[in-house]
This record gives sequence, C-alpha cells and structure tokens, in this order.
Amino acid sequence: MTRSTLAVRSVTKRFKSHVAVDQVSFELEPGTRVALLGHNGAGKTTLFKMILGFLKRDGGEISVLGSSPGSRVSRQGAAYLPESVAFSGALTGAEIIRFYARLKGENVARSLQLLERVGLADAARRRVNTYSKGMRQRLGLAQALIGKPQLVLLDEPTTGLDPISRQNVYELIGEIADQGATVLLSSHALTELEARTDRVLILSKAKLVADDELGTLRARAGLPIRLKVWTKPGAVREVAEHLGAGKMNGRSVELDCGMDEKVRTLSAISALGNLVEDVDVHAPSLDDVYRHFSDTSRKEA
Repeated sequence: MTRSTLAVRSVTKRFKSHVAVDQVSFELEPGTRVALLGHNGAGKTTLFKMILGFLKRDGGEISVLGSSPGSRVSRQGAAYLPESVAFSGALTGAEIIRFYARLKGENVARSLQLLERVGLADAARRRVNTYSKGMRQRLGLAQALIGKPQLVLLDEPTTGLDPISRQNVYELIGEIADQGATVLLSSHALTELEARTDRVLILSKAKLVADDELGTLRARAGLPIRLKVWTKPGAVREVAEHLGAGKMNGRSVELDCGMDEKVRTLSAISALGNLVEDVDVHAPSLDDVYRHFSDTSRKEA
C-alpha cells in the first residue's frame, strides 16, 4: 500500500473567536497535482502554515511524509513557495541558489541548473533587486525545488508571470509530479488550473466542501452542458425548431442539457444531417464547479 505524502485529519485552527480551519480532512498520494481553492480568508494559507509547522493546530492531526509538521523529516522532504517571495536584493540569483543549496546540504552545481529550468539562466549573475516580480517568483520556485522535495506547496505560483512563463511553471509542476512528488497548489487562476490538476479541494468558510477529481465534481454538481450548434447558411431557425429549444445567434443555436441528456441530444443533432456543420460541447468549467460548491456551502451555513 502506498503511504500518503500528506495526511490531514480533522484539523482545526482558531484565532480567538474566529475559526480559520474547521475539521478539515484529506490525504494526498505521491505523484499527484492537487488544486486547493477557496475565497480570500477561506483558510488556505493557514492550512499551509500548519502543514509546514509554522502554526500549531488546535485540533486534529497532520502527517507529512509520515512525520509531524516541523520535524526534520518533514522539513527535508517538503518545499514551500509563498505568494510573495522575498530575497536579499544585494545577492545575485545564482548566489541565492548557492546559499539555499548549501543550507539544505544539496549539490550546488545541480541546484544551479534549476535557474535554467525556470528561465533565469541569463539573469543568474544579476542582483535580485533588478528582477521583476515575475522573475523573483521564478527564483522562488527554483529555490523551493532544490533537493527534489517529495511534497511541494505552492501558494499562487504564477502571480506576476507572463503567459509563456506561466505555461513553463505548469510544465515544471507536471515534471515534478511525474517524478513522484506531490504538489498542492493554491491559486485563484482557475481557468489555467483546469487541465493541469488531478484533484480539486475546495475550502469555503474554513470547511472543506469538495474533494475529488474535476469530472466527478461536475457530475455531483449537476451543472448543465452547453452545446453550440453551427448550422449551414439560412438553416438556423429550422435547426432551432427541430431541437425544440435554444438561443439563436447568427448561424448558431445554443442550448443546455443535463449530463444524462448529452448522448440523446447529440443524436438529435446528428439526425439533422447536412443542416448542421459543427457542434461545440462545453462542459462546466472549474470556475462553474467552484462557484457551485462555494455558493451551496454558504447557503447551508
């Protein structure tokens, strides 16, 4: 049986009368990319800090690589990239990596190769105070990955990055997971997360309200699928009448259907033959799923 990289069991954290994390439980396996979603104040950062041993929990248990948070095993095996990284501006990027490599007891030459992987090889000899916010974020990611950690916690890792750099970061996250590490990623950029995570955790008002693969959460939410039917010229009204519903828009007809109606609806569209030129199928997005579970939990509170 594969041992969990991270196990969180009924964890609670209070700040005076405010409950920041309320009876949260989940386990993460090696080689998985997991998105941790939630509104500001939902408890994401507090949870990260308890996993890292920066904060003491008020209840429950946390196991990091089979050890307690803050232990030598957990410190050696876990890495963290905060939303806003801070390094000495007087040092160069290469000097930062050398310092942390020696601090972690890792090979310096191998660690310096991470600068090339995050796109900072050309800036390695520049002082950090000349770096943009996005460059400092990439330097932080390189620093976090020194020594091939088994658990990587990333808090808004693509903040301040341009589109190409964001894509490179997600490629690197994929490589980390492929090598067996567990990546727990917190982000508000849900659109870019959708195809890049294996599992989704949703926090709302300190509680874990959803935990599963995106496809399963879509099914549980019962959100409709949107179909956009492109018609041949002049056939849009005829197609809309045949389908019995839908919003006409130029040469297309848009309609919603439930998951259980998808095959039947597509068959009806196919039966229209050459009246139809194409069909776009839009499943509920991660944004839609997140909004559903967050709104549902707030209404039940």
